[in-house]
Amino acid sequence: MAAAPKPVYWLGNDTLRVSAALFAENRRRLCKGLKDKDGAVPQSLVLLQGGEQKQRHCTDTDLLFRQESFFHWAFGITEPDCYGAIDVDSGKSVLFVPKLPESYATWMGEIFPKEHFKEKYAVDEVHYACDIADVLSNPRPALLLTLRGQNTDSGSICREASFEGISRFQVNNTLLHPVIVECRLVKTDMELEVLRYTNRISSEAHKMIMKSVKPGQKEYEMESLFQHYCYTKGGMRHTSYTCICGTGNNSSILHYGHASAPNEKTIAGGDMCLFDMGGEYYCYSSDITCSFPANGKFTPDQRAIYEAVLKASRTVMAAIKPGVKWTDMHRMADRIHLEELVKIGILNGSVEDMLKVHLGSVFMPHGLGHLLGIDVHDVGGYPEGVERVNEPGLRSLRMGRLVQERMVLTVEPGIYFINHLLDQALDNPAQSCFLNNQVLARFRGFGGVRIEDDIAVTANGIELLTCVPRTVEEIEAFMADSGKPFGPVVTSEKP
Repeated sequence: MAAAPKPVYWLGNDTLRVSAALFAENRRRLCKGLKDKDGAVPQSLVLLQGGEQKQRHCTDTDLLFRQESFFHWAFGITEPDCYGAIDVDSGKSVLFVPKLPESYATWMGEIFPKEHFKEKYAVDEVHYACDIADVLSNPRPALLLTLRGQNTDSGSICREASFEGISRFQVNNTLLHPVIVECRLVKTDMELEVLRYTNRISSEAHKMIMKSVKPGQKEYEMESLFQHYCYTKGGMRHTSYTCICGTGNNSSILHYGHASAPNEKTIAGGDMCLFDMGGEYYCYSSDITCSFPANGKFTPDQRAIYEAVLKASRTVMAAIKPGVKWTDMHRMADRIHLEELVKIGILNGSVEDMLKVHLGSVFMPHGLGHLLGIDVHDVGGYPEGVERVNEPGLRSLRMGRLVQERMVLTVEPGIYFINHLLDQALDNPAQSCFLNNQVLARFRGFGGVRIEDDIAVTANGIELLTCVPRTVEEIEAFMADSGKPFGPVVTSEKP
């Protein structure tokens, strides 16, 4: 019997072993997509440039390196300053690594030969990056395909590969981007397994936070505990994004945790906690939000808002399947929120009329959810021909296309009491007529509730990747039973 393939990435203990086959399959899919595309040119060569090691401002202090996402998707390389080439016709893969100076061995460790990288990453050839022009010239491709295109989520342009001597080649920088984006959109079985792992570890970390949180602690202590668990138990050196640990009114700040608001508040007993955190393993992301009271017991108002959001979450997830419009899922959540806010007494009147004036965006100004993969806000949400809906709420939706099988998405409805949005609504006669200001005043300072799960779209519905307590009863029972272990982490088999 043949020996099992060596993992290209494994951090020992119970961390997940990832095979180089994952990236070979991605390269195969990319070549097929390029060959099937109108305007395909025989003897074309894809060229991708990896991320560079950068220093902090003007110092020699290295920033913690994380690979560029498109390059990682195609090659799985953890080292900086590399290039990768793929022959579209044959699928042949060529890795270019930096030629390191002798001093590297003194300060940074062993200098590995080219054969080390060929075996580690299961590519066909390895050369030094300084020789890239000569290697690519023998034989010279008819067309060099470089990556240039706009990330429709961030608006930024991805970095196009460049090297000394590239002017000697015929270069096209428009064919590659739409094809590789569509490839990244649809996850393979091997990619889904990594995403299941990031969700398992991150879910357990969130559960540990629920067991640990106590009034009097700092928000950043919860961030620290989350990062510690993900790294210790899951080998996750990176989080997928800056941790959001909002409590009290801070839970209404959608992207709290940034440098000007660094998770620094002291947690109070009556606070609602909104903890939005996700670990990242081998560049694959997770994105989970748990909302719960700091003292483990919901007040009637907290319960009412939480259950309104949970109803939206569960109704939307039950409706998701291939072919549905993501914009319709957002509108579904909006409608449920408004219906529930009427029952609570915060709103009065016709929900149909509220929808016409976009009242739902006052309470949920962000989109329902987004694509997830190597980037937490993954690429592919608005391909050519799919336009963003220019309406409040929907204009913030990070995907506008039809749902497809093997997409991985977040579902993250939320209701927030954001003072400046409430004030704007009260000053707008078209919206203020629906607001019961006397009841609304009771919720000033409440903060917000967001429930965020990660899902993989199946042929008939979804696979829920996240596993945390969700109902009020589950959360209260889980937080009350502080002496009971929160359960083992389900991970890959040991070697």
